[in-house]
Amino acid sequence: MTSDKVPATRVALLVTPKFNLAATMAFIDPLRAVNYLDAQKHFSWQLVSVDGGLQTASNGLQLNTTALADVDREQYDLVIVSSSWTPELYSDRRLSQALRFWSRRGLTLGAIDTGAFILAQAGLLNDRQATVHYEHLDAFIELFPKVHSSEQLCVFDGDRISCAGGNATVDFSLHIVVSRCGEMIANKAAQYLFQQSLRPLSASQNANNSLPLGSAVPNLVRNAIAVMEQHLENPLSLVAVCKHVGVSQRQLARLFSQYVGKTPVRYYLDIRLDRARGLVTQTVMPLSQVAVASGFASEVHFSRAYKKRFALAPNKDRIEGRVPFEFRAWPMHKV
Repeated sequence: MTSDKVPATRVALLVTPKFNLAATMAFIDPLRAVNYLDAQKHFSWQLVSVDGGLQTASNGLQLNTTALADVDREQYDLVIVSSSWTPELYSDRRLSQALRFWSRRGLTLGAIDTGAFILAQAGLLNDRQATVHYEHLDAFIELFPKVHSSEQLCVFDGDRISCAGGNATVDFSLHIVVSRCGEMIANKAAQYLFQQSLRPLSASQNANNSLPLGSAVPNLVRNAIAVMEQHLENPLSLVAVCKHVGVSQRQLARLFSQYVGKTPVRYYLDIRLDRARGLVTQTVMPLSQVAVASGFASEVHFSRAYKKRFALAPNKDRIEGRVPFEFRAWPMHKV
């Protein structure tokens, strides 16, 4: 137990409709554990939303919140935005004004899952580094070119901090504890929550390049996929991909058939279309721009390939796809 009493860090946790409940609770629980283990109120928190009242999470459960208009904006030290599906729908004028108010007063502003979209829309991440859940990362890159997008689980860039969501939110919260209370109490909280290790801020969302193919895939295949993923907007020829990784087309085709279950050309097309689907369903970019961003010179060719892969034309998927995640399939790198 510490003997020196210090003022509690006051946290506003701003949630949007369809926020991720698990990630939001994962942020709060380490703070609760710190208070309990040290018998001192190191952190206090308040759940806030734009309109207040019950807010429904993406899994259908609800949390009661205080309306933004009813809170004292001067009372916080740290403001975290927790958002998930279609974040651009929930960044209204009142929220942006409040975030800019806190920014002018030098508060640390943070984001969980897709919360960085809302900070970026308010102009608060320009020339800053930030992260979002990998499913939304391509859309984030396209929409906010002034933000330095990162694939890290957590990013701490001065008074702008962000987290990809999921279980990484525990790491995110514990890093905040480290910065404000020290490593000893953070380690106690981690142990209490059975968090076996605190992942570093540099940890990638795609740890050890294990997704989506597993650990048994040869490095040649991994390297070829990495090259493809680096050239989605301006696709390389298969000859160029092979030259990058130092392998013949015949050998690469054999390895892809064995470990991926499709040809290199098919795989390359599929990951470009997966990127396109993220932009179609998660942004309002014109479909002509989505086609270009996904490496298609012709919108007609893009629409035809898209419909063949997803059984929906992109304009229809934009409407039918913008529903909570639990009600739709997301193929990622699968046929």
